[in-house]
Amino acid sequence: MNPDWNDTAALTLERSRVADFLALTKPGLSLFSVATAVGGAYLAAEDVLPLVPLLVTLFGTLLSAGGGVALNQYSERSPDALMRRTANRPLPGGRIRPIAGLSFGLSVSLGGVAILSLAGNILAVSMALATLAVYLLLYTPLKRVTPAATTVGAIAGSLPPMIGWAVMRNDLAPEAWTLFAILFVWQIPHFYSLALMYRDDYARAHYQILTVLDPTGRRTVRHILFYCTILLPVSLLPSVTGLLGQLYAVGAVVLSLIFLILGARLYQTRTQRDARTLFVASLAYLPLLSVLIVADRF
Repeated sequence: MNPDWNDTAALTLERSRVADFLALTKPGLSLFSVATAVGGAYLAAEDVLPLVPLLVTLFGTLLSAGGGVALNQYSERSPDALMRRTANRPLPGGRIRPIAGLSFGLSVSLGGVAILSLAGNILAVSMALATLAVYLLLYTPLKRVTPAATTVGAIAGSLPPMIGWAVMRNDLAPEAWTLFAILFVWQIPHFYSLALMYRDDYARAHYQILTVLDPTGRRTVRHILFYCTILLPVSLLPSVTGLLGQLYAVGAVVLSLIFLILGARLYQTRTQRDARTLFVASLAYLPLLSVLIVADRF
């Protein structure tokens, strides 16, 4: 047998294994947490964003978020195996052993917390630990028990910008809570539009989320419309508190009105197509809001 072929096969296998461990961290979700944490740090910085605290925020959040997601996948490997959307993930697919996934998740998440400790304040570390605790100890098990898990999960997903803020200022001023509020309200229509698209998958895994318990979708779309509605005033809070100015306020109104119109259309139709449209819009909403934040600060 050609030794070069053996080397190539071994390299391919190793790359595949690295890719599987990377997939455990859900890079898209982890980078979302990083982006919001860096956004919190950016807004907390009084003038120039200092390099070392920025790097601490970036890598600390990246690892703690990625490790937390890996631990979530370890906990949910059995229900993931029942869902078509997730059955081929590394753990339910059998490409990574559960003990390896657990060890990886613990090592990476604790490594992220250790990096955040370099910021020199307990608050940033506490916020990272709180995010992991809410996500893993509350949200993950509650998904199989009660629809309230979605609200709990939204809390966990709203904490990363507070980590960045804490790194920079070592406090959680009212302005920081406005960022938390925007993320919290945005997450409900974001998640429920996705859950409407994959209702059968969630039912197959026996998750007790609202879309599974609400076969007509009426309660779900009412929740979506309610949160799309209150996102409009909540998105203006950074301007109300003086954190951002008029440019941001005008742009936030436009984006939130578009989001509300799409939510209202889904409320009327309850179709998969409009659920997907709202979900895609939710993916665009925060990046566009971030552009407004940067433009306003300049």
